[in-house]
Amino acid sequence: MIKSKLKNRNLSQEDAFNLSELFKLMKPRVMSLVIFTCAVGLLMSPNVIPTKDAIIGILLVSIGAGAAGALNMWYESDLDAIMTRTCLRPIPTGKVNKNQALVFGVFLSILSVIALDYYSNRISAILLLFTILFYVFVYTIWLKRKTPQNIVIGGAAGALPPVIGWTIATNSLSFEPITFFLIIFFWTPSHFWALSLYKSDDYKKAKIPMLPLTNGVESTKFNIFIYSLIMLPAVILPYAIGFVGLAFLIPSLILTLYYNYLCLELYNYKKNKFDAKKAKTIFGYSILYLFLIFVLFLADKII
Repeated sequence: MIKSKLKNRNLSQEDAFNLSELFKLMKPRVMSLVIFTCAVGLLMSPNVIPTKDAIIGILLVSIGAGAAGALNMWYESDLDAIMTRTCLRPIPTGKVNKNQALVFGVFLSILSVIALDYYSNRISAILLLFTILFYVFVYTIWLKRKTPQNIVIGGAAGALPPVIGWTIATNSLSFEPITFFLIIFFWTPSHFWALSLYKSDDYKKAKIPMLPLTNGVESTKFNIFIYSLIMLPAVILPYAIGFVGLAFLIPSLILTLYYNYLCLELYNYKKNKFDAKKAKTIFGYSILYLFLIFVLFLADKII
């Protein structure tokens, strides 16, 4: 009797452990950003929908994003095993096998798209399906191992959640949510290229053609600075079309100008060399920057 209870307890602990590892496949940190930006897109829309419908819609979008993350880890498990940044992920450590990851990712993809179509609307479901397919097939399978522009083009997938949030509430597309897309799309390259500077040895081992390896450090620093400058018109655009007011524009410009300053400092460092501490600062600030920009969207609407 006691042995049976102990055995059942061990099985339940093992099940919980496996669920925990499967959850890690969904890239929880990325999912948290998806949940937040999707919620902002939904709340910024002119329509008000029931709280339950909003929560279900956002949850399904985050599940879809997690499904894309799981499929990304399934396909890139060989690269993850090589890189110090990713070697402790569930598949390289043997806690989840590739077949489990594939089935898990496909199941969640189908579930999230069908459920979003049922609970929200067809436009949102189509956009979610496009996001998953784009991230898996265009970015992960096609671009990542072939071109240093992988981050630029692949960034489209990460820029769509707030647009989906808008369509969940409105069942339509307009120019306003496109401004969300453009902000994230043009933010992505400088964010990831800053990371690729101080993690270039990792990318070299994995033979991923990130910009520092294909074009050199100087070109990477220049591109980081240029893309940081593009954020100026990107944050001005919502104001220019009357979507937001000065409560958004002024602090957004201040945050962006400081981002420009950090990237300029990185660019002005010694030729063909970079300050690793500054690159890490830019990477960290870029995360805070994007979060605050989307907080300012909400603050502007409240004001």
